[in-house]
Amino acid sequence: MSNRLFQGVIHQMRDAIDRTIGVIDETSVIIACSELGRIGEVNDSITPEVLATPGTFVVNGYTYKSFGSRPRPEYAVFVSGSDPEAGRYASLLAVSLSSIKQYYDEKYDRSNFIKNVILDNILPGDIYLKARELRFNSDVNRVCMLIKITSKSDISAYDVVQNLFPDKNKDFIININESDIALVKEIRAGIEPKDLEKLASSIVDTLSSEFYTHCVVGIGTIVTGIKDLARSFKEAQVALEVGKVFDTEKPIVSYDNLGIARLIYQLPTTLCDMFLKEVFKRGSIESLDHETLFTIQRFFENNLNVSETSRKLFVHRNTLVYRLEKIKKITGLDLREFEDAIVFKVALMVKKYLSSNPVKF
Repeated sequence: MSNRLFQGVIHQMRDAIDRTIGVIDETSVIIACSELGRIGEVNDSITPEVLATPGTFVVNGYTYKSFGSRPRPEYAVFVSGSDPEAGRYASLLAVSLSSIKQYYDEKYDRSNFIKNVILDNILPGDIYLKARELRFNSDVNRVCMLIKITSKSDISAYDVVQNLFPDKNKDFIININESDIALVKEIRAGIEPKDLEKLASSIVDTLSSEFYTHCVVGIGTIVTGIKDLARSFKEAQVALEVGKVFDTEKPIVSYDNLGIARLIYQLPTTLCDMFLKEVFKRGSIESLDHETLFTIQRFFENNLNVSETSRKLFVHRNTLVYRLEKIKKITGLDLREFEDAIVFKVALMVKKYLSSNPVKF
């Protein structure tokens, strides 16, 4: 990364400084130069010991100025000539390149640090030390979102998301794997969950409408401090996993809104099997046809209101009552009774969970 970075700066400055300029590393290799043909050339005169020389120094008609991490400099800038002007150019270039390198290194280190935090690849005790070293603000609110690409296109979704969040000091875009991108976003106090869903929706809409790339987004909970970012990221993962089972049509799933689905997802499958057998001991749920299940779904959506459900289904009220009586006869559950409706609703979700073939335990 440093080579491309240095070459970019040297390329921009070569017209302003009408001399040969470049950068050499501690292995004596020229890694950037205004004369492109010299990149890769080895200059044995510049050894690590020579690089450690304080101030500017002249070797074979070129003025050098070292820069980089202390105690031992990693690089030196060189300018053709041994006159005072060459020394001034070398000093200015060294300051500029050192500042730019420090900025980019810090930015890279910060992203790498955040990646290690959310993936639990760093010891809890080291988090605070590293955060202080990188001058990380640990007292702000942040949230993790997991963007899972479901249909690939020629465009890089990672680049698109990076462009949507240009403030690299506050927001971090991290490639988890070829299909998953994590967004760690700093948010101000008072942000509501619905605001986060709007933000996620803008990501989904931008990728699909402008770049024909489809994705789903899982949203973790808002956390304060660096250490809890790993929890927010895991919650975003759980949101997508649970959403895949229970909300298959939703592109945005928030951990806060999973409700009872989150509980069911964490239940052992043996317990789920036992529950279904107990609930439907009078008749199997498989004996309910598609039309009946659709009626039940609409009945739940309309808060167990018979009149409203019959109106939405375009059927007579008595027809709906007959269907509900039929369900009661088969299952022993009267969906017009709140407690029976709860049991049936949970049973349907458990059945859906088992149909997704979770790991058996």
